[in-house]
Formats: sequence, C-alpha cells, structure tokens
Amino acid sequence: MANARKEEYAAADPFPHVVIDDFLSPAQVDEILADFPPSDASFWTNYHHPTTIKQDTTPDMLAEMRLPPSIRNWMWQLNSVPILAFLTTLTGIRGLLPDPYLFGGSLHQIPPGGLLKIHADFNFHQLTGLRRRLNMLIYLNHDWAPSYGGDLELWDCEMTQCVQRIAPLAGRCVIFNTDATSYHGHPEPLRCPPDRTRKSIALYYYTIDPDHDPRGRIRNTTRRRRPGETY
Repeated sequence: MANARKEEYAAADPFPHVVIDDFLSPAQVDEILADFPPSDASFWTNYHHPTTIKQDTTPDMLAEMRLPPSIRNWMWQLNSVPILAFLTTLTGIRGLLPDPYLFGGSLHQIPPGGLLKIHADFNFHQLTGLRRRLNMLIYLNHDWAPSYGGDLELWDCEMTQCVQRIAPLAGRCVIFNTDATSYHGHPEPLRCPPDRTRKSIALYYYTIDPDHDPRGRIRNTTRRRRPGETY
C-alpha cells in the first residue's frame, strides 16, 4: 500500500497527506472501544478554552502505564518497526522514530460542543529534542453522521480556504507532514448527540537532526484564525 500511494501522498494538496480507509478493521476498532475510557474517567485531562475543547492524556513518564492494557498494546504496534518502515516508504522521510512518551498523543476525545481551532503543531519534542515530522490520526467512530460535524479540515498555507475535509469515520487513518504551515483542525463545535463523542488515536513521529541546534527554532502550537473568525 505504501508504494502504491507514495506519489499521491507527495502531491496531495494543501500539504503532503493521505487518507486510508479500513486501516483498522471494524473488529479492531471494537477491541479498542471496549476499553476506551468514558468521558468522566479520571484518566483524562480536560481542556476548555476558546480554541480547544477536548480531552486527552497528560504527557509524562507514566502516560503509557495509564492506558488500558489492550490499548497499550495497540500503541506498541503503532510505534513498531513495521509501522516506521511503512511510513518511511509512504512519505520518503528516513530515520523516523516513534514517541514512547506519547507526548500530546495517545487517546483523544471530543465531547458535544467540542472543537479544535485551526493550528500548526509544535515542532520539537520537549523531552527528547527530536524534530516532529508526521502525524497519524486514527478515528474510532462507528455510524458517524455528517450532521455531527467534526471533520478534519486541512487549510492552505495562507489561511484563505479549507482545501480538504475528512470525516472521522471508524477505521479511517489520516497521515500528514507536520510543519510550520500544515494548518489543520476541526474548528466548528461538535454537533453529535449527548451520548456520543468524537474518538481518535493520535501518534506522532520524529527524526534526529544531528547538525541542527533546535533552540532557535522551537515552536509551540500555533493557532490561526479563519477569514473573518474571532475568538
């Protein structure tokens, strides 16, 4: 699959990316959902800001150990050498490394009314100093109606228009380069029923830059307003 889609990946607009349906089978999604923590679990860190209304896991040395065992096993698989080899072939980025700390990654959950305004991600890992290169997002939402919203939006580098909208359907995987202008998010409040949430797994991949001192170029998450947007 990686060889078959690498040219599509490189040529994708507005920045290199690919959407892979059925990356996880329905049975595999169900296995993860069976142990996915409920929204009221102490597992979650809650964010409620004008630009971010979501739940994720606090990044620290024990983030992985807080995961249910079945989901921890999936994290190991998604950070394994076969996945790194797949990503290298797909993207052309050599020397990819996983993040065992799951810094900013792991499980994500968006409640009704939640959102994530358009942004470009942080570019260096705070614990390892590695350079962030790729995002992998895997969605876990069966029977997700278009009326619920929550599409992942990919915006052009000038923030003039949304170029791609990607529904967060169960088993769907989105992989994309992350850099200073890879603007993405789901900026409209989620309209799902009260008993539903937008569930996903987020994995980030890095490289070593042996000849580069990152200190002058470290960038935190950078949020960008859409045309006419205020917050």
